[in-house]
Amino acid sequence: MTAADIPISGARRDVVSRICGYTGFRVEAAAQQLIKANAVVAVIFLAWGGLMGLLVALTRWPAVHLLPADWFYLLLTGHGANVLLFWIIFFEVAVLYFASAVILSSRLAAPRIAWLAFVLMVLGAITANVAVLQGNSSVMFTSYPPMEAAPHFYLGLILFAVGALLALGVFFATLVIAREERTYQGSIPLVTFGALTAAIIAVFTLASGAIILVPTFLWSLGLIPYIDPLMYKVVWWGMGHSSQQVNVAAHVSVWYLIAALTVGAKPLSEKVSRTAFFLYILFLQLASAHHLLAEPGLSSAWKIVNASYLMYLAVLASMIHGLTVPGAIEAAQRRNGFTKGVFEWLRKAPWGNPAFSGMFLSLVLFGFIGGISGVVLGTEQLNVLMHNTLYAPGHFHGTVVAGTTLAFMAITYYVLPLIFQRDIIWPKLAKYQPYIFGIGAAGISLFMMGAGTLGVPRRHWDITFADANLGFEIAPGAFLMMALNGLSAILAAIGGLLYIAITVGTVLFGKRLDREAVPLTFPLHSAAKVVGQYGSYNTVKLPGTITLVAVFFIAFLLYYFINWKYLSEVWLFR
Repeated sequence: MTAADIPISGARRDVVSRICGYTGFRVEAAAQQLIKANAVVAVIFLAWGGLMGLLVALTRWPAVHLLPADWFYLLLTGHGANVLLFWIIFFEVAVLYFASAVILSSRLAAPRIAWLAFVLMVLGAITANVAVLQGNSSVMFTSYPPMEAAPHFYLGLILFAVGALLALGVFFATLVIAREERTYQGSIPLVTFGALTAAIIAVFTLASGAIILVPTFLWSLGLIPYIDPLMYKVVWWGMGHSSQQVNVAAHVSVWYLIAALTVGAKPLSEKVSRTAFFLYILFLQLASAHHLLAEPGLSSAWKIVNASYLMYLAVLASMIHGLTVPGAIEAAQRRNGFTKGVFEWLRKAPWGNPAFSGMFLSLVLFGFIGGISGVVLGTEQLNVLMHNTLYAPGHFHGTVVAGTTLAFMAITYYVLPLIFQRDIIWPKLAKYQPYIFGIGAAGISLFMMGAGTLGVPRRHWDITFADANLGFEIAPGAFLMMALNGLSAILAAIGGLLYIAITVGTVLFGKRLDREAVPLTFPLHSAAKVVGQYGSYNTVKLPGTITLVAVFFIAFLLYYFINWKYLSEVWLFR
């Protein structure tokens, strides 16, 4: 990358930037520093939350049963907050700044406000963690009343949400600046459009959180006498479930980004991909209804509409991306000369590049595990069988861990050289890291869902109920599932530890890239600049992708109707 700092005049300030020698993007110094800060803090919370998750998994494993009950619920609460909120949202803020200021070669709007947002988010996350570790806020991720946490637990979440809202404002303002200063031509690139989708959903998500957390904070102070549990659940899931939809939009954007950087892929159809993102905005947050199907205060009509017809439109959007992302990769690989047979393009893909392998594993695991199980949980009749079992956390580990976290790990292998200007250390370990973490994450999800299908409860410290007055016998297969879940958690922890070691080691000791554009250990494709351009290839001859999609639909139909068989067995005993 070029070492020279280039002063350019902005509408309100003079900014310092550099030209990236690999992508040609103009990278403003303020945007670069903010991306670094948010990414570093994100990794810290991933490490902290991941350790908590490993201890929780080892406690759920009956043969180990590591922690006492109070520590189990304490760490379960911290695990949810740190990996579902803090790690992911800090990293998503970094993605938003990259998708706006860097991809659009624009100056970042209001860097001081962006730093204020960062400080508030860090302060809020630390405050919430302190409340959890003090032992009086073990209310788990959902924190349903009448369970009550310490006031500073809610205050920490509110501060974090305010900071995230400010960061969203900076992102939106940067898009306006880029448009006004004409730093790009035509429409914004698809990756930036996907990031915009995530940001729009995030506004709804954070607003829902503020609407419910502010009165809950006042309740914890004794200033409000009562919080209605049903009202809390309805509004809270507007944040809790929608936050995962922010993740979906963000990691799908990352899929498109990595496909462009690694094989030079352009969208098959800009209009189709953008329509799919737009469906996310309209319908994804409505799928939160599947968390409320057992609530007597909500009408059956509302439940049926939201948990079936509207949810399927959101599912359609993900299925479109499940076709267009591998389709864009196949089209690019065939342009790169890999045209033999149905799958040469896939066999000759850069599997030794952890960015590509992590992205493709994220795509496959999210679709086959998180996506299919999400449709099952979102079906009103099937949901009743599984929602309060380990099947539910198994599902969202398939979306948030195997999908989002693995995708964010993958793009880190380009954030480090392009933003931190350091080449990746330990490349052999880096090649294997996505596979180790991905296999572990897939095992966690699959074996938790298997245990849930066998009746293992979702939130209980001891699945054997050894101290219960009334005896309860779990199916023998469930013990095997929980043992395999524990082993998978250990494998995922090893993969996560490798990621953290490689990331931190690269930042501290990686070869500096700010002197000249030296070759990268994991190079970009010569056509990587398509990531910053609008346009489609309109390719339709994609036999490999069509075959993969057919396999997905067969797996989906088989699993979907297997679960209806489980439901029919319940009907026999009525």
